[in-house]
Amino acid sequence: MAKRSSTFVLSAMCFGYAFLYIPIFLLIAYSFNDSKLATVWGGFSTRWYVELFQNEQIMAAAWLSLKIAFLTATFAVILGTMAGIAIIRYGRFKGRMLFTGMITAPMVMPEVITGLSLLLLFVSMESLLGWPAERGTTTIIIAHVTFAMAYVTVVVQSRLASIDQSIEEAAMDLGCRPLRILYDITLPMILPAIISGWLLAFTLSLDDLVIATFVTGPGASTLPMVIFSKIKLGISPDINALATIVIFLVFTGVLASSWINRKTSN
Repeated sequence: MAKRSSTFVLSAMCFGYAFLYIPIFLLIAYSFNDSKLATVWGGFSTRWYVELFQNEQIMAAAWLSLKIAFLTATFAVILGTMAGIAIIRYGRFKGRMLFTGMITAPMVMPEVITGLSLLLLFVSMESLLGWPAERGTTTIIIAHVTFAMAYVTVVVQSRLASIDQSIEEAAMDLGCRPLRILYDITLPMILPAIISGWLLAFTLSLDDLVIATFVTGPGASTLPMVIFSKIKLGISPDINALATIVIFLVFTGVLASSWINRKTSN
C-alpha cells in the first residue's frame, strides 16, 4: 500500500513539473529557431537574439521596466519593513486592525479595481493640485509601490514574528538605544526577509501589465505592455528570445537569493 502511494505521489509530481516546465523548455528551444514563424522549426540560429538587441522599442521598454522595478522594490522594502515592524513590535496600538487591513488589501484586490482607482486618484490630484502633470514613469512607480509593499510587509512581518524578542530586550537592558537596536540587531536578523521582499517586489513590478496600463501615459510603455501589443498580431521569434532572456535572469536571481539566504542564515 505504501509503495503504491509513493508511486502515485511520484507520478503526480512528475506530471505537475512537466505541465509547468515543458512549455518553458519549448519556448527556449524555439527562441533559437531560424524560421520567421515562431511555431515552425527552420533550423538552429541565434539571429533573433541579434535582432532583439537591435530593436530600439523593446530595448527602451526593457530599460524603463528595469528602472521602474528597481525603484519600486527599493521604496516598497522601506515602507513595507516599517509597516511590518510597526505591526509586530508596537503591540495592539489604536487602529492596528484597520492599519493591517489597509496594508494587506492590495494583495486581494483585483488588479483592474486597483488600476482604475489609482487612475481616478491621479486624475483628481492633477485637477486639484496640478501634480502629477502627466501620467508616466512616476505614476507607474507610485502604483507599483502601492501593491508591492503589501507583499513586503507580509514577508517581513512573518520573519519578525519568528524572532525571539528577548534579544532586543536584553540590548535595551544594557542601555542600547531603540534606533541602535534597530540597526545593529533587528535589521540584520530580518535581512533575509528584506532581500526576499525586495526580489518579490522587483518581480511583481517587472511582471505587471494591468495596473501599468491604467496609470501610464504616452511615451511610457513598459516591457509587458510592448510584448502584449506585439502578440496581438501573432507571436514573433524575437519575443521568444526576449522571454528566454527573462527566464534566465529570473533563474539567476532565484539562485542568488537562495545562496544569500543560506549564507545569511549560517
